Amino acid sequence: MVTVGVRLHSITVTDIGTGTRVFEAGPVRGSWRRLTSPDDVLELMDTTAEGVVACVADAGATFLAPIFDELTAVVCLSGTPLSHIGIVSREYQVPCLMAASLTTEPRDGDQVEVDCSAEPGVVRQSP
Repeated sequence: MVTVGVRLHSITVTDIGTGTRVFEAGPVRGSWRRLTSPDDVLELMDTTAEGVVACVADAGATFLAPIFDELTAVVCLSGTPLSHIGIVSREYQVPCLMAASLTTEPRDGDQVEVDCSAEPGVVRQSP
């Protein structure tokens, strides 16, 4: 994979991954957050999941259900658009990439962009 720098709206971003988009959607920006357990979701329920780009490993994960409608986007490291997370993302119209491959994973809180406007979908990070 080639890392490409792109300048959008006076913000320099770098491609850090690609995946299969679940549905076509324009770019959205949010704060990266790796979610590995229901405890991570409970923590977001106590604060907010607004503006969060959730990264999950399991395409069958159901623990996102309580916050799905608040998420900005989902990046799933496995599965297909027909997986549970893909189906729910379509229902809630939350942009989602499946079977995402990342060249580097952002730290929690880093600003990222998820772009599902073309295939494959792209994850970008600001420096």
